[in-house]
Amino acid sequence: MIDRLILPLVDAAVPEWQTTLDAVLALPEIGDRVGFSGGVIAVGVRLAATDPRIAAAGLFAGSYVPRSTMDEARGIGIPIHVLLQWDDEGNDRQAALDLFDAFASTEKTLVANMGGHTGVPAFAGEDAGRFFVRHLRV
Repeated sequence: MIDRLILPLVDAAVPEWQTTLDAVLALPEIGDRVGFSGGVIAVGVRLAATDPRIAAAGLFAGSYVPRSTMDEARGIGIPIHVLLQWDDEGNDRQAALDLFDAFASTEKTLVANMGGHTGVPAFAGEDAGRFFVRHLRV
């Protein structure tokens, strides 16, 4: 059931993100290394797996993980930063941990905070910002 609900969203959203990347990367003040952060984790995984312009990804564990997303994660070698809210009642914590383990990246970070889906501490954004500075600065 998860696959039937989430995968059509992923199939529609990824080309839209790629169109957005095309427009952003056409701007003269933007470099060629971009990161992706947030949203439905299956969208971020598919985008990172299929678009070589993505140099780093910050992903939020907190949505359902289709089986095919696990397979896509095994081919992702870019730096990954995953935020997990430990007490997220709508998140299958073990699925999020399994997905994190599946990423092929040699540089991956899992940040787990106590609290529910909307209890993300303010400093989590600062941590993600430092992650992107490290990996996107040329």
